Amino acid sequence: MRSGARRGLTVLVALVVLAGCQGGETSGETGRSAGASASRSSTSTPPQPAEITVVPADGATGVMPDDEVSVAAVTGRIERVEVSTKGGPPVEGALTGGEWSSTSRLAPSARYSVAVTSVGPDGTRVTSTSGFSTHEPAVTATYGMVYAGQTGGVAMPVSLQFDSEVTTRAFREQIERAVSVTTSPKTEGSWGWLDNRQLMWRPKAFWEPGTTVRLDAPLTGFQTGEDKWVADDVSGSMTIGREQMTKVDIAGHQMTVTRGGQALRTIPVSSGKPGPETETRSGLKVVINKVADMTMDSATVGIDKGEPGYYNVDTSWNVRVTWTGEFLHSAPWSLGSQGRANVSHGCVNMAPEHARWVYENSIPGDPVDFTGSGREFLPTEGIGVWQYSYAGWQQQSALV
Repeated sequence: MRSGARRGLTVLVALVVLAGCQGGETSGETGRSAGASASRSSTSTPPQPAEITVVPADGATGVMPDDEVSVAAVTGRIERVEVSTKGGPPVEGALTGGEWSSTSRLAPSARYSVAVTSVGPDGTRVTSTSGFSTHEPAVTATYGMVYAGQTGGVAMPVSLQFDSEVTTRAFREQIERAVSVTTSPKTEGSWGWLDNRQLMWRPKAFWEPGTTVRLDAPLTGFQTGEDKWVADDVSGSMTIGREQMTKVDIAGHQMTVTRGGQALRTIPVSSGKPGPETETRSGLKVVINKVADMTMDSATVGIDKGEPGYYNVDTSWNVRVTWTGEFLHSAPWSLGSQGRANVSHGCVNMAPEHARWVYENSIPGDPVDFTGSGREFLPTEGIGVWQYSYAGWQQQSALV
C-alpha cells in the first residue's frame, strides 16, 4: 500500500463572518447616539462546520484499484458521500457510525472525485470535494460473457472467458466470489474453472428448456496477473431453447438426433479412421458454433503441408464440436463409406442433404454424445464441462 496514496486529508470547512463597527465619541447628541447604537449591537457566533478526513488524500496518485476509500467525521457527522469517475459507475460504499467506507473497487488508470456532504455540530451543512487518480497498470485485463444475448442448447454453460490467464489461485478465488448467476426457474449448479482463462457455471443436469439465465460480473478493480487489472464490469443474459440431443455411434457408423425425447432422424456417417491423430474422440461434447462454408486445413491442427495426413479441402454445413478440428459436416467424397467404415480425419462425414439438415437444426449448446472409440475427449478440447460428474465439476471451483 503506497503511503502517498493512503495519507489522510483533513478538510475543515469554515465560513468566515465579517462584522464591522464604526464609531467614535463626539460631543452632544452624536456621541450619545453612537453609544446607544453600540449598546444595542449583538455578538455573532461563527458557524461550526464538520471536520472530516478523506483517504486517499486530495491529489493522491497511484492509488491501487483494491485500496479502500474512506471518509470519517472528526466532529459533526457525514450525510452523503459520492465517489465517481467520468464514464464509469459510482463507487459503492456504506456509512457505519461516523465513517463511510467503499465496498466496491476502483478502476485502474482513472481519475476519481470525492464529494462529501457533512453537517457540523451546530447544524451547518457543507459539501466539500477532493480528488485522486489510480494506478496505471502494465496490462488492462479484458474478458467477456460468451454467447451473451443468444438462445443456447440445454448443455450450454454460463461462460466467462478472459483474454489471458488468471494467473494465481488467489486471483481466481476473488473473481469467483464476486460473480453471480441468476436463473428462472431456479436451477442448481456450480462454478468451476475449465482452465485458467475460462470460468463456467454448469447446471447439475441439462437445463430445462425456456430457462432464462443472467450473469453479473462486477470485476472492475480485480487483479488477474502481475500488474494486470480489470477495468470494466460485465453482465449479460441468455435463454435456453428446445431440448435436442445428438448421439454418434462411432463404431456403428450411425448418428441419431432426438428432440424432446422423440427421434427426428437417423443418419449414416463416417467418423475418424483409426490412428492417434485421426480417431474421433469419445465423450459428451457441445456444439460450439456453425460455419456454412469453410476450408479445412490440417495445418491448423499441427499437420503441415508435405507431412503424412495433410489435407486442405472445402467443406459445407459445418457444425463445430471441438476446438481441435472436429465438425459434423457434408462429405460427398465419402458417401461410399458412410454407414460402413470410418475414413475421415476425425470429423463426422454425412451426405450433403443430411449435413444441411443437421446444420439448420443445430444451435450452440446442443449436446452431442460420442461413443465407440478408444480416444477420450479432453474437457479443454471444447466446451468440456459435461466430461465431469457434477461432484467432479464442483471440484473445479477455486473455492474448494
